Amino acid sequence: MQPENSSANGKEPPSPSQFNSLKQFHSAGRGFWSDVPDKDWNDWKWQLKHRITTVEQLQKFLPTLTPEEFAGAKLANTKLALAITPYFFNLIDPADENCPIRLQVIPKLAESRTAPWEMSDPVGEDSHSPVPGLVHRYPDRVLFLVTDRCAAYCRYCTRSRLVSNATGYDFHPEFDKQIAYIAAHPEIRDVLLSGGDPLLLSDDKLENLLSRLHAIPHVEFLRIGSRIPTFLPQRITPELCAMLKKFHPLFMSVHSNHPRELTTEVRDALGRLADAGIPLGNQSVLLKHVNDDATVMKALVQKLLMCRVKPYYLYQCDLISGSAHLRASVRQGIEIMQQLRGHTTGYAVPQYVIDAPGGGGKVPVNPEYVLSHNADRVVLRNYEGKIFEYPEATDGTPLSKPPKEIEEPELCKC
Repeated sequence: MQPENSSANGKEPPSPSQFNSLKQFHSAGRGFWSDVPDKDWNDWKWQLKHRITTVEQLQKFLPTLTPEEFAGAKLANTKLALAITPYFFNLIDPADENCPIRLQVIPKLAESRTAPWEMSDPVGEDSHSPVPGLVHRYPDRVLFLVTDRCAAYCRYCTRSRLVSNATGYDFHPEFDKQIAYIAAHPEIRDVLLSGGDPLLLSDDKLENLLSRLHAIPHVEFLRIGSRIPTFLPQRITPELCAMLKKFHPLFMSVHSNHPRELTTEVRDALGRLADAGIPLGNQSVLLKHVNDDATVMKALVQKLLMCRVKPYYLYQCDLISGSAHLRASVRQGIEIMQQLRGHTTGYAVPQYVIDAPGGGGKVPVNPEYVLSHNADRVVLRNYEGKIFEYPEATDGTPLSKPPKEIEEPELCKC
């Protein structure tokens, strides 16, 4: 097990001042858009209208574009559209081609290369879709896809086959059929709205959809999955929050991968959602050179709590076609979890999961804390590597003494 202050990728651990700087909140600023009036800059529709969507725009605003990025951007619209909001673009470091923000949204030629084990539908959603736009993979809950559009496009998107329609998937949600299916299946108590991004719908359209779902007696609560609070915090208006609070219990899963994404604008937007009584959880994806580092992840989860967001899931990157250059190893993920558990508050520790390829669902992946377990006892290892015993015998008395030392099995190499 690595020391607490070591980095999961073998680099020298940062100093306390470097760690603390990761946790500071800064504004994204205006950058190339410094002359834009506040009224426009803070208008989410202006941000969408002025997204960077072509290689020519990308070259203009990012003259340090590498040949790999230029080629990727030219091919982007054959796999997954290129789109970056002006606000989020300002977080990119133009001097660093491995900038953790840049890696997430700027295409690379590597996206055109598909490894033998990669798939267009890596978690088997299409095979669990009883009606268009609805995925019923778990017994008591469904995924309700509302749109194929996002404010900006993550280059590791699990639904790149569908999102942005660059591949010709021709996604057309049919709300009437989706809602009718939910109403006809009383075992469904939990509906997750996703896509694309549900918060791209107008307030009126979203309210109509939520009200129809909320009226189904056996639906106990609703969830919204959205990247918009980090890509487009301007969308989180007081009017939107006032509308959403009508539909409690309503939860929201947001998506942030690196502490730099948590700006003052994002913190304020998340605060508006929290003030509206919406419980917030964060879903991160483990990505190479973005957050495959225990220090970066620790700063992210602690900073999320400062934004009143519970770190919920850390996903192993799905086996989506063309994503090999962004995938970190499972071994790194387990090592990061070892550096979080016991080394920071439990509220800050997400569940590390692999969405089993082909539709197996989310499988928790954890370091080995249970070293042995039989009818008499459980032998445990804590975060410090110390060994403890918990009795399993009926009368609470173990039948044998625990060994002085137990060698932990070597983690599987990936």
